[in-house]
Amino acid sequence: MERRDFLKRSILTGASISLGGSLMAAAIPSPARSRKITILHTNDIHSRIEPFPNDGGRNANQGGMTKLASVIQKIRREEDNILLLDAGDIFQGTPYFNFYGGELELRLMNEMGYDASTLGNHEFDNGMKGILDQIPNAGFGFISSNYDFSQTILNNVFLPYKIFRKNGIKIGVFGVGIELQGLVASKNYGDTKYLDPVTVSREMVQELKSKNCDLIICLSHLGHSYQSKKIDDLKLAAQVEGIDLIIGGHTHTFLDEPKLIIGPQGFTTVVNQSGTGALRLGKVDFEFTKENRINYASSQNLPIY
Repeated sequence: MERRDFLKRSILTGASISLGGSLMAAAIPSPARSRKITILHTNDIHSRIEPFPNDGGRNANQGGMTKLASVIQKIRREEDNILLLDAGDIFQGTPYFNFYGGELELRLMNEMGYDASTLGNHEFDNGMKGILDQIPNAGFGFISSNYDFSQTILNNVFLPYKIFRKNGIKIGVFGVGIELQGLVASKNYGDTKYLDPVTVSREMVQELKSKNCDLIICLSHLGHSYQSKKIDDLKLAAQVEGIDLIIGGHTHTFLDEPKLIIGPQGFTTVVNQSGTGALRLGKVDFEFTKENRINYASSQNLPIY
């Protein structure tokens, strides 16, 4: 699996780059001077439990949650401080969802040790009751920041954000989803109110900063990039200062390496997405100084063979 180092040029030339509001070191810091956090992430698994059929197609015998689990298990043996996240659309795509309504997917995610996910539009395919019925099968939290469920049966079911602590680092995670109107049958989301993801993201960043988070992550099911004015991950990164990492979904985008988006105030946000069907696993490593400042980051999108 080829390593994708999106700061390779600055490291090789001895230059430095601003990321997350702090100065990136020109070389990989030694373990004595830094602490490492590994973010593993998926998106748009779409009920792909088993690998794609071995039928000679492009993805034959690749991907799937069973093979994904083996890769995650291997990384857990190699890394100490892991956060495993998902950017939505866990449900829908194979008969497993039609028969079990999402239970199998969530139970397998529990086995893999997922820490959090956000909601994709396909989580609504069996309506809000379908979501409510499956939540007890998730041993991890669903984070949703820009859907207002206060007038629905999902009121107070989801967290607007969650803070994790790993190796002395505080990691704040929030989640934004795509507008459901026109994409999901209205009966399936009822009186859910859609809140502007840019406004909500700014509020979440301020909230997480006020709680002294050292790393801020957005789980986004907005989509990677659109030609229209429709908000996407790249526009979100450009408009909202303070997000260190956007983990994307919805558009099934296979990125060979993350995009670095520099905002108007010079803050750099890493944007990544890892396709669909558990064909890849995103892996972003952050290293922190003893003052809890990011001073190095690297990334791989690992193929699941």
